[in-house]
Amino acid sequence: MATDRLLSTTAAPDEERTNWALRPTEIDDYVGQPDLIGRLRIAIQAAKGRSEPLEHVLLHGPPGLGKTTLAHVLAREMGGKIILTSGPVLSKGTDLVAALARLQRGDVLFIDEVHRLPIAVEEFIYPAMEDFRIDVTLDSGLAARTVQMPCQPFTLVGATTRAGLLSPPLRSRFGIVHHLQYYTQEELLTILVRSCRLLNVPVADEDGLRAIATRSRGTPRIANRLLRRVRDWAQVKGDGRIGRAAVDAALRLEGVDALGLDALDRGFLKIIATIYGGGPVGLETIAATMNEDAGTLEDVVEPYLLQVGFLARTRRGRALTRAACDHLGLAFRDTSASQLPLLDLDDPER
Repeated sequence: MATDRLLSTTAAPDEERTNWALRPTEIDDYVGQPDLIGRLRIAIQAAKGRSEPLEHVLLHGPPGLGKTTLAHVLAREMGGKIILTSGPVLSKGTDLVAALARLQRGDVLFIDEVHRLPIAVEEFIYPAMEDFRIDVTLDSGLAARTVQMPCQPFTLVGATTRAGLLSPPLRSRFGIVHHLQYYTQEELLTILVRSCRLLNVPVADEDGLRAIATRSRGTPRIANRLLRRVRDWAQVKGDGRIGRAAVDAALRLEGVDALGLDALDRGFLKIIATIYGGGPVGLETIAATMNEDAGTLEDVVEPYLLQVGFLARTRRGRALTRAACDHLGLAFRDTSASQLPLLDLDDPER
């Protein structure tokens, strides 16, 4: 399946332990997102100076960019612990009450996929975020009464890949809202150097790590996953060191090309190019041809193709760009102009 591929931005369960070993624990070790880190440094210093918890933080952006890692960093910087949960898990208000009751002063409550919180749970979280209290309704009808339970001052860190689905009342209660950007190659190179040091992986030359960074689609999670695949290849087939030759051979075996495209990406582009003449063609039509889910293609395949300028979204559907055709070695057909014949107004037989 598309979501099981090597370049998926979703972490597999069996790699979580390795991911935790590579994640930074202090803000000084966090690489990338300089604008956000600068804002957080000021907010953390100010909150500590007032002996108050940090403002609630909303992080949104593509998966694999470090939202969960940043939540752990904030908890450590504020001297508290972190409680992890997710929007789908909190199906009713009592689930949230149980999580809030465990918090001590200055702790961090991290809610992943916060846009999937049910409405009933959101109503519980509003007073907790603003006044640090929990309103519990007892009984129902005319006998209903509300009991207020205080909770310790805490920081809510919400993470989402779809900020547009977040309700306006919930979004407005976050003091710090930031969109995480894709990482540059230099930032990914810094992360890879640190990961090699933590994994005790010898590096033959920097060109090898730079080649991994180039194919990582701007995502640290993918960079570390590719690094582990190259490490395995170098250990079994090479001399144990990571160099450019080892990277090229290992990722060629995995089907990842020089720009970070895999077989699914190339198949998506080639179907548009060969079957539908370069487009435009509808996403549902492409999905039916590939026997894939349209939502999967839109969420998993298209973002990176749009990022590198290989795909154009038009009102008539998806179309290939000249850069995509050059990369695939195909002839480019300009589909921007109308394919209908022009009408000659001077033709008496029109």
